[in-house]
Amino acid sequence: MRFAFVCVQNAGRSQMASAFAERERDQRNSDESIEVLTGGTQPADTIHQSVVEVMDEVDIDLRNRSPREITHEDLQDCDYVVTMGCSAEGVCPATWSGENRDWGLDDPHGKDLETVRNIRDEIERRVIALFDELTSSQQSAT
Repeated sequence: MRFAFVCVQNAGRSQMASAFAERERDQRNSDESIEVLTGGTQPADTIHQSVVEVMDEVDIDLRNRSPREITHEDLQDCDYVVTMGCSAEGVCPATWSGENRDWGLDDPHGKDLETVRNIRDEIERRVIALFDELTSSQQSAT
């Protein structure tokens, strides 16, 4: 299974979502069956400092990560493409065969730390719910 978490800058929401997805994958021992991608249509130079700070509070280190561009080729074989509510311009759902979900999250850029924490916590809840949903659908398929 292949996930992509996409936004415009890949400097906040999509970075948090991919980090939480990697943690969920590892905690659920799904290392070999789930691939997590992240990227932006117009990537920033660095991840927002407030995002690095609030993720560090939950023991996830984003200091060595960098925003990257997501391409149509990256998305072609994705089972799920999750956009963050930023209308990820340039990412057309017709270019992949999987399911698209838009989470409609506020952009953390320029927000106070408490707001960024709230966005982080909402992303974590949604990632866990997505993994719970996939786990239960995989179990019912067997």
